[in-house]
Amino acid sequence: MTSPPLQFAVATSSYQVEGSPQADGRGPSIWDGFTAQPGRVIDGGDGSVACDSYRRWQEDVDLVADLGVDQYRFSIAWPRVQPRGSGAVEPRGLDHYERLVDGLLARGVWPNVTLYHWDLPQPLEDAGGWPARDTAARFAEYATIVHERLGDRVTRWATLNEPWVSSFLGYAAGVHAPGRTEPDAAFRAAHHLLLGHAWAAEALRAADARADVGIVLNLTSVLVDDEESFDAGEVIDAEHNGLWLDALRDGRYPDLLRQATSVLHDPEVVRDGDLAAVRGSASWLGVNYYTPLRIAAPGPEHWESHGGPGQETGAFPGAGPFVVVPRGELTTMGWEVEPLALRDLLDRLHAWDPAMPLHITENGVALPDSVRSPDGAVDDRGRISYLQRHLAVVDTARTRGVDLRTYTVWSLLDNFEWAMGYTQTFGLVEVDPLTGQRRPKASYAWLRDEVARRRADAPSG
Repeated sequence: MTSPPLQFAVATSSYQVEGSPQADGRGPSIWDGFTAQPGRVIDGGDGSVACDSYRRWQEDVDLVADLGVDQYRFSIAWPRVQPRGSGAVEPRGLDHYERLVDGLLARGVWPNVTLYHWDLPQPLEDAGGWPARDTAARFAEYATIVHERLGDRVTRWATLNEPWVSSFLGYAAGVHAPGRTEPDAAFRAAHHLLLGHAWAAEALRAADARADVGIVLNLTSVLVDDEESFDAGEVIDAEHNGLWLDALRDGRYPDLLRQATSVLHDPEVVRDGDLAAVRGSASWLGVNYYTPLRIAAPGPEHWESHGGPGQETGAFPGAGPFVVVPRGELTTMGWEVEPLALRDLLDRLHAWDPAMPLHITENGVALPDSVRSPDGAVDDRGRISYLQRHLAVVDTARTRGVDLRTYTVWSLLDNFEWAMGYTQTFGLVEVDPLTGQRRPKASYAWLRDEVARRRADAPSG
C-alpha cells in the first residue's frame, strides 16, 4: 500500500511573532518579565513588537497560502485567553485566534494549533509555576476553553511545545523564562508538564472524540566523543529523550533519573495514577529537530573556547561536568549540522513505537543571511541546502516504513529567538525591524516550488 503524500507546513509561535503584549486585555507572561531583566537576552530585545503579527496576521496567512503548504503550525498565547492563567476569560483574545483559524481555512490551509509554547501567564508563575501541581490543572482548564471556541474547526492539537526546554532551561539552567536555577524544581516542572499534557488531552477528547491530540518534543541524538563522557551521555539522553518517551509509552521514568533525583519517586509529586494518565495520552508525536548534542569531558583544550562547563551542564542535573563540542559545519547558533543524526533519531522512534504517527514539527537553520540577490532579497542558499538534506532523510525514512506524515519548516518569519533576541534568523521571510515589511528569501521560493513539484508528481486518485 502506498503511503499518503508527505504534508508540508511552516511554523511560528505566539510570543516570537505577535507583539502587542497589552492589546485586547492580554495579561503578562513569564517572557515579558524575563526579557525586562537586564542581561537575560543577548541583545536586550523582547517580544513587545516582534513581527507585529497580532495586527498583521492577514499578511502572514497570505504568505503561508502562497507557499502552497498544507498546514500552518502556530501557538495560542495563554495570557490572551486567560490573562491571569485561571478564572476570567478574555473573549477578544479568542476572537483573534478565531479570525486566524478562519483565515487559514478560507485559503485552504489546515490550522495546526499548539496550546502552549512557553508563554506561561505570570500570575501562575507567581503562584509556583510549573513546579506547582495546580498549574497542570489550570492548563487543562485553559485547553478546554480554547476548544470550546475553536474545536469545531480545529481537530489536531499539540498540548505542549518542548517541555524539556520549559522545565530544564527555565527552572534548572535559568537561561529561559522564568530564569530559575533549582534542579529539583525542574524535575517537578517536568512531571507537571507531562501531567498537564495528559489532563488536557483527556479534556479535549471528552469534549470531542475526534480530537487528535499529541505533544511536541525537541528530541535529539546524544553523541559522546570520549569514554570519559559515557556516563554523562547516558544521563543526558535520559533527561532529553527518555524521560518523555518512557513516560508516554510505558508510564514510568528512566531508572537513571530516579537515581539522580528523589523528586521522581516522591509520592507527593508523582502521585498514584499520574503516570497511568500520561501513558498512552499522545495520539501522535511531534519532533523538533535541529542538531545532535555532541558532548565531551571538559579538558584543558575546551576551557578557552567554552569557558568551562556552561549552561548545558546546568540544564542536565546529575550529568556531571561536560562540554558541548559541535564539529564540522556549524550554524550561527553554533549548532552542528548533521542530517544523519535525524536519521538515527527517526529509526529510534520507529523502534520505540512503530504504530505512533510522527510529525516533524520544526526543522530549520539560523544563518548570517548576508548575501542578497540584485533585487535586494536574501539569497540564502545555505538554508536551502540544509532543508534539502534533512528532507532527503525524511523521504528515506518514509520509504523504510517510518510513519512520518508531516515536514514543518521553522520558521515562516525571522522573529524573536528567545534568549538570543533578534541576533538569529531562521525565517523563510525577512522582517524589516523598523517597518515590519515582509520580504521572502530565496528559501521561500524554493519551498514553494518544492511543494508544487511534489503535488504535481503525486499519483492522482
